[in-house]
Amino acid sequence: MAYRLGVDVGGTFTDILLIDEESGATYRAKTSSTPEDQSVGVLRGIERACETAGITLGDIDEVFHGTTVATNAILEGKGARVGLVTTEGFRQVLQIARSFVPGGLAGWIIWPKPEPLAALEDTVEVRGRIAADGSVVTELDEDDVRAKLRHLSQQGIEALSISLINAYANPDHERRVGEIAAEELPDIPVSLSSSVLPELREYERTITTVVNAAVQPHVARYVANLDSKLTTAGIHGKLCILRSDGGLVSAGVAAAHPVNMLMSGPAGGVTGATWAAEQAGFDDFLTFDMGGTSTDVALVQGLKPRIGRETTVGDLKVRATSVDVRTVGAGGGSIAHVPQLTQALRVGPQSAGAAPGPASYAAGGTEPTVTDANVVLGYLPTQLAGGEITLDRDAAHAAVKSIADATGLESVEAAAAGIIDIVNENMLGALRLVSVQQGFDPRDFALVAFGGAGPLHANALGKLTGAWPVIIPPSPGVLNAYGDATTVMRDEAVRTLVRRFSELDDDSLKEILTELADDAKATLTSEGVPEDQQRMVYSADLRYHGQGFEIPVTIDIDAFDGSGGGIESLRKAFDAEHNQLFSFVLDAEHELVTVRATANGPRPDVTSIELEKGDEDPAASLRTTHPIWVDGGEVEANVYDRAQLKAGNVVRGPAIVTEMDSTTLILPGHSATVHPGGSLLIRPLDSNTEH
Repeated sequence: MAYRLGVDVGGTFTDILLIDEESGATYRAKTSSTPEDQSVGVLRGIERACETAGITLGDIDEVFHGTTVATNAILEGKGARVGLVTTEGFRQVLQIARSFVPGGLAGWIIWPKPEPLAALEDTVEVRGRIAADGSVVTELDEDDVRAKLRHLSQQGIEALSISLINAYANPDHERRVGEIAAEELPDIPVSLSSSVLPELREYERTITTVVNAAVQPHVARYVANLDSKLTTAGIHGKLCILRSDGGLVSAGVAAAHPVNMLMSGPAGGVTGATWAAEQAGFDDFLTFDMGGTSTDVALVQGLKPRIGRETTVGDLKVRATSVDVRTVGAGGGSIAHVPQLTQALRVGPQSAGAAPGPASYAAGGTEPTVTDANVVLGYLPTQLAGGEITLDRDAAHAAVKSIADATGLESVEAAAAGIIDIVNENMLGALRLVSVQQGFDPRDFALVAFGGAGPLHANALGKLTGAWPVIIPPSPGVLNAYGDATTVMRDEAVRTLVRRFSELDDDSLKEILTELADDAKATLTSEGVPEDQQRMVYSADLRYHGQGFEIPVTIDIDAFDGSGGGIESLRKAFDAEHNQLFSFVLDAEHELVTVRATANGPRPDVTSIELEKGDEDPAASLRTTHPIWVDGGEVEANVYDRAQLKAGNVVRGPAIVTEMDSTTLILPGHSATVHPGGSLLIRPLDSNTEH
């Protein structure tokens, strides 16, 4: 028997999904995260999943892991002390940065500019210069390099980043500095910009390399620790880490280039949502992943997530390919509060996390959270995570009462409803960022809701966005782990060209793409993926000549078939994307800046779910009735056991559907149809929308 395991570590829960590759059977576990040592929660969850499946840990062949370790290191300011080596005259590249101030007019008055991850006193200049065309202007002064590296050693740096001017065009000087660093600073990890991001733009290349260096020691320790503990526990299968773009890399590659893992956790959810939507028959959809700490949203069109070239974490924006995910601090653990200055109710971004957690967890938390509000309104059962957490309704009521008292609302239920309304509006704002702001009407998309808290709020978000149906996948609370377990090995090769279209032809561009494809394939081949099973995807960053930014566009490699239509197909694709984003195109020459080739391994063959067929009546799965608070009053809701639902059953609201890892709320005036693939499809009762 062959088993693969998906692991997703969140701020509140750690999710495990074990898949039997032969039968397609899945076994899940959900356990509290252990922030002090995440591997503890991971191993505890794996043991529970294996116990449920009746196998030993030694039966696991592969472990696929989505992690927020790199993200948290940045957000919590726990990155390593980084030294930066740059070209003479460019010491303040990080301080100059880009001219950007968040917020509205006069935002600069109150915006504290974040400190660079490599301090000015830890930044040195070396003599030597490469031109933009890759030629050597000034030879590298190796004696100067050694002196500057010894200075950094005395500064007590923990990681080294090397970013020399125009290194993307010629990496020789950077590589030599790296070789000297290995001699002068033998125990310090080194990040080269020509390896991390061999692309145009000095600031973006430098900040991305510095971020890579800042999290590298932290990630390397975590990966090594997890790998060691898995081996000690008897798991000898291969450990792979999810990249920000939704692909997989080996643990060793992930530790060397952790900047590509900053969106590792959310990317797994988008992959899992794509699988669920495909099973339900929908190609275009929004994803809505609400966990305990935050909510991640994305847009998928034609079963392909939109991929961005920038990743934003806190105040940092780096150049790293990632699924275009937007995150807001809105989760089940988000804390509700009433600032004295405004006396207006606010929810988040502060979170109760896993410890102490919401007040209803009875683990020491006293502040009112979104979970507590759901408990007060009657939306949540008395137990979560398969019985690991028992909810204390009295504690939840007492916590939310503080909000009622502070706002003068007439009841605790009204305060709880206010908390839910505000957090829903916060999440609507994120969904609009990936849809309306990019030229898409959310009413043209379905909405896939998952995460431990997502199905509770999904119906309300469907009403706010007009996105129907709302799809609740099977095991929504562990869908991120499913995405981790069913994604593919991936690597990419990149080259910056900066050529106007008039300077290009199909043959020369295809030759470059072929060279990049060979480089990307080599990595996967070294990881044991046969070349004949690898699938290539090509893309380019394009702009109008004179424009100050680029837009990523997929390259149709089939158009480069010798007929001369390759460059023209790129022109049309860019104009269409530009029009989608900005509602206009220019009569200007096009320019290619960067091209990349991405190699993808084979998709795992996992058997799909197929439920037993039933009629519309879900009575066999009805467990009880329960009062809930909706639209300002109390109503009776039917409570159903999702495990007993059959294909074709129609659950009419108000209703609650419970399962081990999540709870789904169906509002009055709506119904959920059970799809043969296991998903619940929620629609308004007066709608026959089938898009």
